[in-house]
Amino acid sequence: MTTKRWLPGLFLVLMSAAIGDDEPVGACTYVQENMFAGPFDVCQAPVTEAACTELGQTDDNHDASFAEGAECDTERETVGICDLGDSRQHYYTGDAFGLEIGCGFQGGEWIAAE
Repeated sequence: MTTKRWLPGLFLVLMSAAIGDDEPVGACTYVQENMFAGPFDVCQAPVTEAACTELGQTDDNHDASFAEGAECDTERETVGICDLGDSRQHYYTGDAFGLEIGCGFQGGEWIAAE
């Protein structure tokens, strides 16, 4: 068996153990920005408080705020949603075309706003 086959599974097991089933989840709102794009107003859920803190410190992101047990505001107009499988990023600002490309780079599936 090659490393390529078992390494992704090992990563998922280790991440599951690190997060734990008893850690509360909720919604994380933050401003997403990096050297290529942004700033964008984003909400990602479900995430843990630790993951929210990390999201707020990645690249030039800022203003992260965690709300335990909350969901992203579905009443607010969105540009689109990047479905990452285990969570969804709701984009409230930005260019849908560029965000869709960025979503693909993250391994997500873009859901266009209605």
